[in-house]
Amino acid sequence: MKTDIQIAQETELTPIVDVAARVGIEPQDLQLYGSYKAKLSLALMEKLKDRPDGKLILVTAINPTPAGEGKTTTTVGLGDALQRLGKNVVIALREPSMGPVFGVKGGAAGGGYAQVVPMEDINLHFTGDMHAIGAANNLLAAMLDNHIHQGNELGIDPRRIVWKRAMDMNDRQLRYIIDGLNGRSNGVPREDGFDITVASEIMAILCLAENIIDLKNRLSRVIVGYTYDNKPVTAGDLKAQGAMAAILKDALNPNLVQTLEHTPAFVHGGPFANIAHGCNSLVATKMALKLADYVVTEAGFGADLGAEKFLDIKCRLGGLKPAAVVIVASIRALKLHGGAKLENLQIEDLDALNKGIPNLLKHLENIRDKFGLPAVVAVNRFPHDTKTEIALVTAKCRELGANVALSDVWAQGGAGGIELAQEVLALCDLPQPGLRFIYQDEDSLEEKIVKIATEIYGADGVDFLPEAKRDLQRYKRLGFQNLPVCMAKTQYSLTDDPKQLGRPKNFTITVRSVRISAGAGFVVALTGDIMTMPGLPKRPAAESIDVDDSGRITGLF
Repeated sequence: MKTDIQIAQETELTPIVDVAARVGIEPQDLQLYGSYKAKLSLALMEKLKDRPDGKLILVTAINPTPAGEGKTTTTVGLGDALQRLGKNVVIALREPSMGPVFGVKGGAAGGGYAQVVPMEDINLHFTGDMHAIGAANNLLAAMLDNHIHQGNELGIDPRRIVWKRAMDMNDRQLRYIIDGLNGRSNGVPREDGFDITVASEIMAILCLAENIIDLKNRLSRVIVGYTYDNKPVTAGDLKAQGAMAAILKDALNPNLVQTLEHTPAFVHGGPFANIAHGCNSLVATKMALKLADYVVTEAGFGADLGAEKFLDIKCRLGGLKPAAVVIVASIRALKLHGGAKLENLQIEDLDALNKGIPNLLKHLENIRDKFGLPAVVAVNRFPHDTKTEIALVTAKCRELGANVALSDVWAQGGAGGIELAQEVLALCDLPQPGLRFIYQDEDSLEEKIVKIATEIYGADGVDFLPEAKRDLQRYKRLGFQNLPVCMAKTQYSLTDDPKQLGRPKNFTITVRSVRISAGAGFVVALTGDIMTMPGLPKRPAAESIDVDDSGRITGLF
């Protein structure tokens, strides 16, 4: 059986100028990065402003498991299937972070015969967006510490600095550090730390900014710390926003690549969904909607994280509304949610499957009943799935009024997604739904957190620890009550405990602390043991990655 990277490397790619031409993008609107990837000029949006928007299709999933769900693979395969049906389609995805690529997850550009390519570039340096975001983040950190070193005119309290440095790698050693040591010339000693780049507020800002002016305004509002008399200090106070925007100028432009079947794909921006808001950039999504009749996009991890944030944050701030939602599940993963052991997933187990299906049904209920959107369940087929198991999932979903489509895009590419594509098209032809948000702008921050926890997760309530209560009082005093909330929670469970699989009952969510992302325009509530700087596993994926003397990369998923 061929690996993903072997399949990708054996594919003959179409020049990116020809891929762009499929959706009417002219060469002058492309900034080429070799023959097979390009950036799109933001000036293109001005040319397209009078075009009607296409229909937006959101792909989400059950809570992820080691058994695999295949959300990105399904997204890519669905786009290819729609193209096979003669539809004008663009796929919009997030950029992978190198941290997970070298850690547990491996590559993040789809799989099998449903991939975006060139997959090695996309998974590694790509067009340099991650490096630019890290550089802008760390420029602000350097200017902050330099300001304190040079006399501290703003009266910043070094004990109340909230801005961390960032790097696009999983490195637990850097979570908590002390810097500025070894004498006055080397800065002011203080506690510090690193976040992974995709958890940086700069990533969130890039993914929500609509142009350079908006980018600079958002950057200027970033809060880096507080003064001795408890006033917030911003990047604008440090006069850093102009230089940061200069670093990010090209990174703000969406990236264009292609699938194995040459469907145009925008791969741009990559905030984690368990730490940040988990969606590709707003400018890429909006540009795709002007260019295509159908745009297939995904939101990170399960629907409790990615879809909730896509709808409550991205759609709220960007004025978007999906025409249809796809919820991806696999029989294997549902059995794992139901208590089956990982080594036994290829054995038919209706009892475990029956116990795991409620996880899927909760996500389906949320999309249909809470947000008011039409949804279809995509079962990502594996070879050992039985007809009886598939029939059980289908019956349970139909009890809630939702259809189930089998997806075999990993093995067959777009041809394996025709059934799913037809179901999605049928949903898109229905009268357009009115998206309902889980909370209202005028709700207090506490109320917003409680509504997400009780309505989306199914919790009985929320326990706010003392630090979180102090944080919420501060943000109320500073006038941030009307901002949306971004929950930082484990992706593996509807609870804040990654070990509680399925659809748990009788639990509370514990909020440890709350951060403000004033530039991005949301508040982040940290729950459980969630970390903004992941670590590597005992056997990182990096151990299997290599490159030969011809430059050919191996082991990348």
